[in-house]
Parts: sequence; C-alpha cells; structure tokens
Amino acid sequence: MFVRSCLRALLPIGIVLTFVGCTSTPGLDSIQVTPATQSLVAGQTTQLTAIGTYGNASHPSTQNVTTLVNWTSNTPTVASVNPTTGLVTGQSAGTATITATAAGFAGTVSASSVITVTAAGGGSAGGDIISLTILPADQSLSATGQTGQFIALGTVKASGVQVDLTNLQGLVWTSTIPTVATVTTGLLTGNGVAMGKNPGTTTITAEWTNTSDGSVVANTAGVTVTAAAAPEPLLSLVILPSSITISDLYGTGQFLAYGTFSTAPTVQDLTNSPTLTWISTAPFIFPINNSGAPGATAGLVTANGSGTDVIYAVAKNPDGTLVYSPPVAFNCPLILANLDAVPPNPGSCNGETIAPSLLSTLTVFNAGLNTTSWLITADSATGTKNVIHCGPSSTAAGLGSSVCEATYPNGTIVTLTAPAGTGQFGGWSSNCLTISPDPSTAAGPNTCTIQLGTGESSNVSVGAIFN
Repeated sequence: MFVRSCLRALLPIGIVLTFVGCTSTPGLDSIQVTPATQSLVAGQTTQLTAIGTYGNASHPSTQNVTTLVNWTSNTPTVASVNPTTGLVTGQSAGTATITATAAGFAGTVSASSVITVTAAGGGSAGGDIISLTILPADQSLSATGQTGQFIALGTVKASGVQVDLTNLQGLVWTSTIPTVATVTTGLLTGNGVAMGKNPGTTTITAEWTNTSDGSVVANTAGVTVTAAAAPEPLLSLVILPSSITISDLYGTGQFLAYGTFSTAPTVQDLTNSPTLTWISTAPFIFPINNSGAPGATAGLVTANGSGTDVIYAVAKNPDGTLVYSPPVAFNCPLILANLDAVPPNPGSCNGETIAPSLLSTLTVFNAGLNTTSWLITADSATGTKNVIHCGPSSTAAGLGSSVCEATYPNGTIVTLTAPAGTGQFGGWSSNCLTISPDPSTAAGPNTCTIQLGTGESSNVSVGAIFN
C-alpha cells in the first residue's frame, strides 16, 4: 500500500526524495538482475548488476542499486558472490543461483541470475590446465606471524588463457615444512596465504588435478622466514613544501619527503631514503637529485630553464608495493628583464638572473600528526626575535603561520628552536648541520642549525616532526 506525502519521504534503503504536490510516495517496488544467465569457466569472474524500480505506476523511475542490495549464492561451492558488490567467481562445475535482496516499500524484494560453471580442467572440451604459475615466486616473512598472499594462475590448454585457480576446489596448497610457514587451503576464499612461524625456509606447492584424466599440474614458490620483526607498511607519503617558486636561473629549491607508518615512529623523514625515488616530469629542464645517501641533498631541484615542473616521489614498502606522493610544484617564472628601468629590473628566470641571489629563503613547517600544540622559532640575521614563529597559534598572535618563510643573506647560520612543552618532538629533517639534543629527546627544547646560500642549495626547507 502506498503512503501519501506532499513533501518528502525516506525510502527504506535510505534515499530521500522531495516532491512538489501530493503524489504517492515512491518506494523500491522491484529489482532486476542482469545478466539473467551467465556461463563461466571455473576461475573466471563476472559482474552482476541490480536495477531497482521506484515510484507509482504512472511515474516509475529506475536506479542502479548494485551496492545497496545483499547478494547471496545458493551454491557457493559452484559460484561464490561478493555480498556487497555482486562480483561472481566460478568455483567448480555446476549451476548456482545468485540472488539480490533488499528491503522494498511493501516488503522484501529480490531477483536472481543463474550461473553455469564449467570446470577449468574439463578435458574433452580442451579445458585441461597444462601449466601452473605461482605469483610471487618467493617471499620473505617474519616469524612473528606475518602473512603473504600467493596466487596460482593456470593456463587452459584449448585457449591458452590464464585463469585464477587460487581459491578453486581443484587446487591444493601445501607447505613442505609447516613449522616454518603454513599456507591456507580448502577454503571458499583466502587460500594461498602463507604465515611465518619459525626462522627457516620452506617450499609452497600449488597442485591442480584435471578432472578429465586425473593428471596433476603443480608448481612451487619459496618462503624465507626471519626472526626479525615484521616491517611496518608505509601508509602514505607527502612532499613538503607543496610548492617552491624561485627567480634565479640555475637556482635551486629543496623538497622534503615524509612517510606516515602504521606504528611508531609514525612519521619519518624519507627524503634521503634508498627506498624512495624522486621524479621530475621535466628532468632536462628541472633535474632533481636522487642520491639516496644519508646527508646528501636528495629532493633538490635545479632550474636549468623557466616554467613550471611537477615533482612527486615514489617509495617502496618492504613487501614491494609502491606508495606515491601527491604532486607538488616547482616554479621559475619567466619575466623579461628591463635594465633601462630605474632602478633596473632584472626580471625572473632569464639570462640576467644567472648569478645567484644575495638572499636565500628559509621555509619551515611541521611534518608530524600534531597540528595543535607545536612551535618553531628563529631570530633574524641581525638578532630580531621571532622573525620565524611557526605554529598553529602564530597567525592569531600576528607572528607567522603554520608554514613560515624568511629571507636571510647567503651564508647566514640560523638556529631553529622547538621550545619545551610544544608537543612530543619526533626529529628534524636530515639537512640540519647540527641537532641538539639528540632527536630521541621528546621533551625539548630541540634545536636545528642550518646554513643558507651555500653549496648546491640557494633555498632551504626544514621540517620538524611533532607527534
């Protein structure tokens, strides 16, 4: 039965509709699943779609509700389905009915699709598996229970197509020395997961049996288990500052890279890490250093021409996965010189600005997770206090902002200070000449000494970590 409403109604699946005038409130009346039938080879997948019909008889409307319904399989050993996405995976030969169900306006509504699965090792149809590949070929795990996923790909004889056999019933996973590392097998999902138990090496075997003649195809992968603690994954990567603009041709700018990890130390300076690669999208005009050696100037960009460059960094996790930083900008805008002006105007990033500037820019920022109670201060070259006063409360006090910049004559030695009581201190960036006290001392005060306008870098960026 429909309920009359003049303004708005909350549908059972959480959609709010607004109407003009008094009409019957639309509800979810029915679902249609497409395709209605589908044939798969075991190991293949197919995406089902659910379309819901709403509204009264004279003004119906439709909406894709694939992720709003609940998906189930009446025979998951033949075809399994992701309950929230509708992605179906063929498991073994047979027929299964996949059903989408939702709360409708007048009660539960549902629709189904019939999935027919042919065994991957079907024999007479040329479906036998003739070779097996395990990815990756080897893994290193920690004895603390670290896990690693193996995937088994089988090559079908007739077509040469590779299908994923990892979770199919015809595949058996084993470990030659389960006291070193175990591997999951015989599950509907989650097979091929190795877990480190004790230091040593073991062999993981995937074995497929063709149903046509009982022939067996197998392959192996290696697992090395170490006593070391499992390496913590890198969750995200950021480059600071978000942009640098210079005016001198052949001038430089220093970027710093910070990674956020899942456990302490949560934020770490990765600027010179050998696992991190700096990338310039215009490397011939704006080359970027990639030394990766401690204390070196990785992340340093040089302007061999004018324009704008996009810089980003890529870091590798211990398991080989890559983490990309959001892009940042390096600018050297071309402004033509006007030497006849009074005073003469050298412009920007042209042939008149090849000589290094007499001043360098110092940029200071916090790279840690504490954004409410941190502070960095520094005096000017002539001793004026707090020319840098960088922290979340600095703007309101009229003293700076959460990212500070100040100019100093080339060669100036500047001491940056993180006073006591300004959050748990986690360390300075690696380009500090001297650090006092030891970075592990969180209470403060902590200082970083930097020299501007010397060596390669005409502009310097310094980051501090407050946790």
